[in-house]
Order: sequence, then C-alpha cells, then structure tokens
Amino acid sequence: MRVSVPRTRTAAGLAISSLVLGALPAWAAHAEPASPRPSRPAAVSAAAYDSARHIPLQGAVNVRDVGGYRTYDGEHVRRGQVFRADALSKLTDADLATLSGLGLKQVIDFRVPAEVRYDGPDRLPGGATPVPRPVTDNGLFTRLLTAIGSKDPVKQEEMLGDGRAAAFMRDVYRTFVTDAANRAQFAATLRDIADSRAPLLYHCTAGKDRTGWTTYLLLRLVGVPDRAAVGDYLASNTYRSAHDAKVREALKQGGLMRNPELIIPLQEVRTDYLDTALDEAARRYGGLGGYLTKGLGLDADTLVKLRHRMVG
Repeated sequence: MRVSVPRTRTAAGLAISSLVLGALPAWAAHAEPASPRPSRPAAVSAAAYDSARHIPLQGAVNVRDVGGYRTYDGEHVRRGQVFRADALSKLTDADLATLSGLGLKQVIDFRVPAEVRYDGPDRLPGGATPVPRPVTDNGLFTRLLTAIGSKDPVKQEEMLGDGRAAAFMRDVYRTFVTDAANRAQFAATLRDIADSRAPLLYHCTAGKDRTGWTTYLLLRLVGVPDRAAVGDYLASNTYRSAHDAKVREALKQGGLMRNPELIIPLQEVRTDYLDTALDEAARRYGGLGGYLTKGLGLDADTLVKLRHRMVG
C-alpha cells in the first residue's frame, strides 16, 4: 500500500531523490572513475559532536541520534526517529531507563551469531522488539579473537602487521557491496525505517562499520551532503577512543599482546575503508545511486517514504 503524503512533500522528496540518484557531485565522482574523489574532511565537523545527538550510557559508548543534520535544501533530519549504536548487551539498569525514554519499538542487531554468543544478547527496554539481522564481518571477529588468543607476538604480527589489518578492513567493506545477503540486510533496514511509525535503533558490535555504512546510506538518501555524512561516520573514532585505548592497555597488561597497537586499524573507522565500499559500488553499479536502486532494490516509493519519514 502506498503511503499518503502531502503533494508538496512528495514533490520535495522526488526532487531530492533525483538529485541523490543522479546529480550530487559526490556521488557523480564515484560513478565516473576518471573523476577526482570528492574532498574528505581532515577532521570531523563540529556537527558530528553535537551533545544533543550523543546518548551517554555506562554500558555502550557509541549510541547516537541520527537526526539533526541539514539537508541540501535547508531542511533538517528529524531527531528522535532513528538511532545508531554499538552492542547493547552490557547495558546497566540506568542505561535501560535512559533508552526507555526514546520510545524504541524495534532494535535491529547486525551482529553475527559468534558475536552474540561472545558478548551476549541485547538488553532492551520494555516495548522494544529485537530483530536479528546479521551482516557478515567477513571473519573479522574470529580473526581478532584468534590473533589475541594466540598470545604469540610473531603470529599477531603476521596476521595484523605491515598493513594487513587495514587491508582486511577494506575487504570487510567490499562485502557490504558484493555480498548479496549483506545487501538484503541493509535494504531491509532502510525499508523498515521508511515504513516505521515509531523510533528505531540499529547496531553492530562497535557501532562503527556495519552501523556506520547503514547511517552513511541513510543520510545520503535523505539529502545530507557527503561531508556531513562522512563526519558522522568518522565520529565513531572520537566516541570510541577512550574505550578502545583501555582495551589495548588491558591486552598489554594481561600479557595477551606485546604490541596492541596492531589492532588499531580494526578499532578505527577510516575514510579509505568507506571509499573502498564506494569504489566497489561504482565498479559494480556505476555509483552509489546504482547500488541503492539495483544492488539494494530500493524503489521510488521507498525513497519518498524515507524522505517523508526523516526530514522536516
């Protein structure tokens, strides 16, 4: 059934969708391999650190409202509708009280079964329905546990050193485009956002890669400029930095890793990871617009509903 929206809103949505799918300079650059890559922010914009967007919790560090960003036509992404997060398995009772105030009705979990078994299932506030929607990490979680569990500095260097950890992350991002099951999960999530009438949250383990890619897609789809969408993506490094540094120190103090800095490329998000997925989308689908319409199968109705749902 088609959603009924005001004529002016529908027209605005179609206009933004046509821009997104065919005329935005950042996307056009990826559709044409010979064109220069759009400039990336050297640092995250202040908008990505909006205190009203970040939700401080004790058991999770990267929980954020996706709203608040300005679109190309001067409107804003609505706050309080869609949230992104890292794993919710370690939430405290106080955290649950905080999340209960968001009115969440659906929580989508991108973690694969091995991650859920290791970290535990989500702790959710009342009224929030869990939706398992695993997106493969291309073996990242298992690889990390294997390297750390070996306690062998030589093996760890062989697995993660000399650029291998960063190369592995780029391979993970390629699967966001090449793997049909992954594409289906991202598409289902964007359709859920378009169709939902209540606040929704999605997350993975660190809330930075699978969650970061989903958020980048969503923001670009509703008309947020590339620079702001990339800034939101990179903000994970700020929100996770203190926690990740403690993890590295614990690994060193516990005798598990002589050089825990080997895992930094696995802990961080980097623009070249994001660009790897975008380049793959250009190679296979002619650009991000083609990835969204052909790879994810999003139709015009879904694009209009996303705009109507998220922007105002």
